[in-house]
Amino acid sequence: MGQNVHWIFFVNLPIGVVTAVAARRMIGLERGAGLRAGADVPGALLITAATARTPLMPLRIFSAPNVTGANLVQVLGTAGMFGMFFLGSLYLRRILRYDPLQIGLAFLPVAVLLGTLSVRCTDRLVIRFGARITMLCGLGLIAAALALFALTPAGGGYPSHILPVAVLAGTGAGLCFPALMALAMSTATQQDAGLVNTTAQIGGALGLAVLATVSASRTSTLLAQHTPAAAALTGGYHLAFWIACGLVITAAAIAATMLRQQPTLPPPQPLPELAAARQAG
Repeated sequence: MGQNVHWIFFVNLPIGVVTAVAARRMIGLERGAGLRAGADVPGALLITAATARTPLMPLRIFSAPNVTGANLVQVLGTAGMFGMFFLGSLYLRRILRYDPLQIGLAFLPVAVLLGTLSVRCTDRLVIRFGARITMLCGLGLIAAALALFALTPAGGGYPSHILPVAVLAGTGAGLCFPALMALAMSTATQQDAGLVNTTAQIGGALGLAVLATVSASRTSTLLAQHTPAAAALTGGYHLAFWIACGLVITAAAIAATMLRQQPTLPPPQPLPELAAARQAG
């Protein structure tokens, strides 16, 4: 099964070959000045710091605390979630011996809860309690899910160890990320609307790289100490889950200190005609 899974990564190979051949045929040959000619470091710094009518990264967005704080939360929160799914899948496959279908079904409650809350409940909670409080509750549940995963034994069972993690993570994500999106877009202009998606990709990529590296390093250390393979792998996953939990807690601290509570909507008032009719009656 493990050897067959590796073949999915070759899907990109023919695409890359076709792209390389097309680029060679369609893009003309060009010679650069070469590194020996020197690099204009001061010029690069100056042009990066210069302003333009439509800059690649408009610095004005950082003057809005809600936008800045929400994007920082997005980076850290996404890093923790990506690490949980990737390393959690490895735990289910390599420790509990789940096949790919079973792994997907194991994490299905996350998708169901996230989707249900996002569509039906979170918007009402944001209106009632505000986006900041709703998001903090969601981050707390995600951190709790990661802490539980970090305590899962090498011989853990699904009902007692994995299902509670999936329920907490799905509920937390369903509360957190819709509220986070509302805060990130609260004062952003139409031109800056894509920033929150960019920070999500950055957080996921960096977080996954760091957590996977830390996990592999910890496992290698335990194996060198003659720890059994299953215990060594689990120890590596545990360390990564604790770090991911710390990232989410840091995100919650940033949210609590930087983000401003959005005012909740007042209760609906009756129309003037209806109010006059009630008074007349």
